[in-house]
Amino acid sequence: MRSTIGMSRLYGALVCGLLAASSAGSAMAEGRTLTAQDYAQAERFMMYNTAPLVDHAVGTVHWLDGAHFWYVDHDAGGDHYMQMDATNGAASPLLDQAKLAAALSKAGDSAIKADKLGITDYRVAADGRDDIEVHGKHYLCNLKDAGECTLVKAGKEPGVLSPDRKQEAFIRNWNMWVRDVATGKETQLTTNGVENFGYATDNAGWKHTDNAILEWSPDSKQIATFQQDQRKTGDMYLVETKDGHPALQAWKYPFAGDKDVTMIERVIIDVPAHKVVRLKMPADQHRSSLCDDVSCGEDGGWDDVKWAPDSKTLAFVSTSRDHKHETFRIADVKTGEVRTVFHEDVPTYYESGNDMVNWRYLPAANEAIWFSERNNWGNLYLYDLANGQLKHAITTGDGNVTQVLKVDDKTRTVWFRGVGRTSGVNPYYQQFWKVSLDGGQPVLLTPEPADHEITLSDDGKYFVDSYSTTTTPPVTVLRDANDGHTVTTVAKADITRLLAAGWQPPEPFTVKARDGKTDLYGLMFKPTHFDPQKKYPIVDYIYPGPQTGSVMSFGFLPSHYDNQSLAELGFVVVAIDGMGTPWRSKSFHDAWYGKMGDNTLPDQVTAIKQLGQRYPWIDLDRVGIWGHSGGGDATADAMFSYPDFFKVGWSESGNHDNRVYEDDWAEKWQGLLTVNKDGSTNYDNQANQLIAKNLKGKLMLVHGSLDDNVPPYNTLLVVDALIKANKDFDMLFLPNQHHGYASDTPYVTRRRWDYFVHNLAGDTPPTEYALKPWPWR
Repeated sequence: MRSTIGMSRLYGALVCGLLAASSAGSAMAEGRTLTAQDYAQAERFMMYNTAPLVDHAVGTVHWLDGAHFWYVDHDAGGDHYMQMDATNGAASPLLDQAKLAAALSKAGDSAIKADKLGITDYRVAADGRDDIEVHGKHYLCNLKDAGECTLVKAGKEPGVLSPDRKQEAFIRNWNMWVRDVATGKETQLTTNGVENFGYATDNAGWKHTDNAILEWSPDSKQIATFQQDQRKTGDMYLVETKDGHPALQAWKYPFAGDKDVTMIERVIIDVPAHKVVRLKMPADQHRSSLCDDVSCGEDGGWDDVKWAPDSKTLAFVSTSRDHKHETFRIADVKTGEVRTVFHEDVPTYYESGNDMVNWRYLPAANEAIWFSERNNWGNLYLYDLANGQLKHAITTGDGNVTQVLKVDDKTRTVWFRGVGRTSGVNPYYQQFWKVSLDGGQPVLLTPEPADHEITLSDDGKYFVDSYSTTTTPPVTVLRDANDGHTVTTVAKADITRLLAAGWQPPEPFTVKARDGKTDLYGLMFKPTHFDPQKKYPIVDYIYPGPQTGSVMSFGFLPSHYDNQSLAELGFVVVAIDGMGTPWRSKSFHDAWYGKMGDNTLPDQVTAIKQLGQRYPWIDLDRVGIWGHSGGGDATADAMFSYPDFFKVGWSESGNHDNRVYEDDWAEKWQGLLTVNKDGSTNYDNQANQLIAKNLKGKLMLVHGSLDDNVPPYNTLLVVDALIKANKDFDMLFLPNQHHGYASDTPYVTRRRWDYFVHNLAGDTPPTEYALKPWPWR
């Protein structure tokens, strides 16, 4: 199911750490007795403890204009907000942090500290003031003289700013409104929105927010959005636990196989005229060419919709319910006329890239860039918009284009990130390239064999490149986007303090997949007090895909979830990206399409066996497995499908039967639901409750009672089957928690450690060790 890693990678991923309570009457383990000091040693390697010890690891940079960008440089003294002039490499403070902290405190944010401001957006406003976003609050600050900040009052509804930043569009009572940023004046744009048939509404079932899904035109005068029809869509119900009468939560949540699912009717809204132009075409599926929502990116927006620079036409892609049929269309925004340009049909599912929709609309040349895996790899193709015919391939050969970052139609240049395109380099390492729209050999701009994070300037002249590997910390440089030469070094990460704390990197490894030929890549975490003369139980951290894998990153991270912490308690922990996960070839990704009960488990088993043969200190008689969400599903599946191999499993918030999960994700990877004459279905091969009777080992099932992503009924189906099969198991339900466990996460993590220590290692955990509350802000 969709991972909320969904949700940004460091702290969002920490939510996956959960726990288990062993059943009453469980025998006390025989073995060593761990102390609170042992758990404290493990806790030292949690992200909230390791990340602050990495100095000068520049993360995301933000371009202010074509020649200047700002970034955060952290060291033992805190966070330092810096800006750099790309023309000469000169760095200077972005602002006076002490003055800003004082001004923000006066404005009401007393939690602000000068060495940890938490700025998420910064720019210079038209009047010269600093336009700053801090922890979701928007301020205009004058830092001259004494310094003062004014909180920009926002409406209760979240808005989407126009390109000129003068208006923001939002939803109220199912209709579209705009708010003047300067005056706060609000204007209603539509009047016929009604309950469950509203404008721009954000509801994918698993996600339901008050955000508006739309795309402003470049001239800030029009809005492309939709009227979303979910009047026939089925409801989801959850009940909040509290004193007195429980509170019912209900919203629209379509299931795989439902006759009626959510549909969208595409519209263009002329903002000055308050006029709605409905595109002249049938309603479209609520689908995306990339993910299981119409809005895939972290910044919102509508990924499969792209305006012409002159704001006169709109290109968009329609995706069929089963994700097998894509249609590229162009609309005249004044008349609503729609022209179909070309199609792509695939036997399994279509995706338009990795992490980013990679097709582009180039109306000046009457062309479009199209992403396709038609040759088993993700490449770019150039189409003629006049006749819908393919002109030629822009990129060819093995390896994937993962993200198209910029297209300059004047120089006919495309800049893109890609993987697997350089022989001998880890196929998961992202590198940066440029290529001509007219084809030819792409130019590699980042030659280092490492994973490259790229931030390109708006004008395409420069890019900031932060590159690292699992074992080497990042180096951040400013490069020329024409040939990739280094203009200057921005920062070099220093892990001296991290190493002094006893940190060690995970060990990369390769093994063969189930077919005995394909290389699989993984990471191994061993205790810092590792003794090769001992035998260690092994724990497999799993996320099976299909939209992501078990390995958090093949670039540098001070912590990968809590894998090192768990290893510290006496385990070898592994994360393996098996077949069926992305970033490799199309055939690799398709390995178990339509057979989601596979869950990459044949690869996990064969990989662990190979590691056991390779390393005598791995005890193949003591194999555990755990995961969250899709990993929770895979964990239970492992305990039922390989009951003699996996002895202990910790299953969190699993989508154990995708007929009880939202339609888009399930129907993309498993196909449309079909029922056979005997009542069996093509979804039976992925339903954990149908094989729960096979359980032999120790299994903990964990779920939040208000999980609005993967409904808790998924776990209850498995619970019911286990009871009917007279199987012992453990269960932890978290009252009022969602798909991520929020404030319960430390407790759940500790309980999970306890579960493996007690049941897999045969040791005794300390009593009720308290992990520190996690720093959510």
